[in-house]
Amino acid sequence: MKYKDIIAKMTLEEKASLMSGKDFWQTQDIKRLGIKNMFLADGPHGIRKQAAAADHLGLNASIPATCFPTAATVANSWNEELGEKMGEYLGQEAVAQGVNVLLGPGINMKRNPLAGRNFEYFSEDPYLAGKLAAGMIKGIQSQGISACVKHFAVNNQEERRMAIDTIVDERTLREIYLTAFEIAIKEGKTKTVMSAYNRLNGAYTNENIHLMREILRNEWNYEGVVVTDWGGSNDRVAGLIAGNELEMPTTAGETNEEIIQAIKTGKIKEEVLDENVDRLLDLIFTTEKALLECHKEIDKEKHHRMAQTVADESIVLLKNEEEILPIKKGKKVAIIGDFAREARYQGAGSSIVNPTKLDSTLDCIEEFGFESIGFEAGFDRYGKKSQKKIDNACALAKDADVVLLYIGLDEVTEAEGLDRQNMKIPKNQILLLDALYQVNKNIVAVLSSGSAVEMPWIDKVKGLVHGFLGGQAGAKAILRVLSGDVNPSGKLAETYSIRYEDTPSFGQFPGKEVSVEYREGPYIGYRYYDTANVDVLYPFGFGLSYTSFEYNDIQVAKDGVTFKLTNTGGVAGSEIAQLYVGCKSSKIFRPKKELKGFTKIFLNPGETKKVTIPFDDKTFRYFNVKTNRWEIEAADYEIMIGASCADIRLVDIIAIQGTEAPNPYDKAKLPSYYSGKANNISLEEFENLLGRKVPESKWDRTIPLGYNDTIAQCQYAKSGLARFAFNLINFSHWFLRKIGKRSTANLIMMSIYHMPFRGVSRMTGGLINMPMLDGILMIVNGQFFKGLKQVVKERRKMIKNSKGKSSIAKTAEEL
Repeated sequence: MKYKDIIAKMTLEEKASLMSGKDFWQTQDIKRLGIKNMFLADGPHGIRKQAAAADHLGLNASIPATCFPTAATVANSWNEELGEKMGEYLGQEAVAQGVNVLLGPGINMKRNPLAGRNFEYFSEDPYLAGKLAAGMIKGIQSQGISACVKHFAVNNQEERRMAIDTIVDERTLREIYLTAFEIAIKEGKTKTVMSAYNRLNGAYTNENIHLMREILRNEWNYEGVVVTDWGGSNDRVAGLIAGNELEMPTTAGETNEEIIQAIKTGKIKEEVLDENVDRLLDLIFTTEKALLECHKEIDKEKHHRMAQTVADESIVLLKNEEEILPIKKGKKVAIIGDFAREARYQGAGSSIVNPTKLDSTLDCIEEFGFESIGFEAGFDRYGKKSQKKIDNACALAKDADVVLLYIGLDEVTEAEGLDRQNMKIPKNQILLLDALYQVNKNIVAVLSSGSAVEMPWIDKVKGLVHGFLGGQAGAKAILRVLSGDVNPSGKLAETYSIRYEDTPSFGQFPGKEVSVEYREGPYIGYRYYDTANVDVLYPFGFGLSYTSFEYNDIQVAKDGVTFKLTNTGGVAGSEIAQLYVGCKSSKIFRPKKELKGFTKIFLNPGETKKVTIPFDDKTFRYFNVKTNRWEIEAADYEIMIGASCADIRLVDIIAIQGTEAPNPYDKAKLPSYYSGKANNISLEEFENLLGRKVPESKWDRTIPLGYNDTIAQCQYAKSGLARFAFNLINFSHWFLRKIGKRSTANLIMMSIYHMPFRGVSRMTGGLINMPMLDGILMIVNGQFFKGLKQVVKERRKMIKNSKGKSSIAKTAEEL
């Protein structure tokens, strides 16, 4: 241990106190030993350090900070160096605000397009997500503080996220859901990992020995700190045994006492606690140094320009019929859509950033030589229909050479804590587009959303620019692309399916009660569409440019692939060349092709460059469940270089020697997985893949509700009062949506409806302790008077103990 001498001077109580927060965002300190508290802050795309009362839902404003594009946007840049540079700027701002640990990036896979937090995650592909995350982590930590990669692991839905049990086979877990974390931890060398809320195959992630000890610590040799998601601790002692150092937020000493008693009774050895304390001290001391040496001021304009640079590279041009883009100077432009007046630039929830400034389309447009003939909102942002707004927009559009139509998803549709209900753009926006199409066919749609949407309306626009969620400088970055000042170079980091029903997890998302089954196995995103030959609207890796590129002269060697790339158009631009690998053997099922490398190359008109994409330890591997390790199958492999996963330009074959591992599968029992048509897997076939019976997915309505049951389950509680409370919550949610208070309605779902009962204690900073919660559960389970007596008794006891502790602390200070 690094800090054996300091730990030897600490009492058991002091050691235990370090294992949970001092308040909502700070860790505990021990002044007599010079151990200071750390400050942790949300920050996947900007610092969210709250100056007033702290909360985890983004309700209270934070100190102004640069709002960079979200991860879903940055991923489209396919630029590791850009991500690292953005990380440096994030790190500088974190240091300036006194933040030790920046809670990001988030790298969970986009298993399903409706997952509510997709805007915070990079991709459906683990290799791309891992590489971009590693770059961002390096940048953040170059400033001396810690990044915190999250949420570890398989946290792919918001509904019931604090209680859901994710059922996934080991190979899929390793290849799809852990590979990005592996890259982020090994290459990015993150100092902190945040565990997820959910269970994984029966055990909460921060207590999951297989995940936390066997894989994270033993296989990946991770020596950093694991922090729970806020309120995400179930059994504190089990978490400590698994190597979860820090529980957040504070529980006012309640769980510290659980640790102390576990050691005194011999349930765990004090050495286990010492091991956790040592790793936490290392994080405290190493990040503290950066804060002591920091310069408090940042150049806000310089950081704003960096946010614009990231947005510039991340915008994706999806359609450019008749070369309507770039818009030529002097063209009369009608600007229509509420998102042009008030940009949709970030998601909602714990990642909300209070921007230092915010570019506006209407304020910036004249800089680009367009002749704006006016603006009309055209639609209500939150879906209310208005024929008057449509009529006004059409009257303006009639006189325009080009209609710029700003559409997308609103802030309350994409939010932490709840999943989207469908994959559609709101109907009032589609009605507007239909009407505009009747008066002017020259429509360029500018789309703002953090996740995939259906586009049955695509034939009614000649141009489509996807800005995703571009941060505080995103509006100007889009205008730079529309005008041709910037040649778009972004490419999609996720597939856009034609219909939601086409997605492989359509029948298994979200898990509604006890569990969610990942029956599609490794076939998520393009791995499914490509292998099962399902048509898509826009494939993974797709994006247009104002120039053209030619690929030639592929050469494959044992350590990588080289080829020549030429800009054959008349405009300088960047191309993202992608390496895909496909195994020619059919002995072990796998996707038709998988991304194994990429590079972004800038070329002037007529310029040719020789490009090399190296192979690495992940190029040919697969996880063998029989040997329980990574293996390589002896076979011929197709090496494919493409402009997208569906636009392969160069192909060659290489023969690879294998590790001669036994075949882990009986092909006859897994026909859907071998065919790749994994969108409708039977229970029997999934169990054959899983290697065990699938646990019961429905609630047992015959037993009393407990700590890990949710408020939503009060619908079948024994107590009539509890059932009434459930119906009241349901009605409140419906009524608030009906009167247009969607943000407040969402808050009910996020902070009440899907909250486990233990969260009532874990998220209240000690105001309600577990003995009080026992009383609440008695009431819920039909023992009203006994439960009420328990709550009152424990509340009085808590107040008495609190006064006693305050008196002791005051006496100690006087001495």
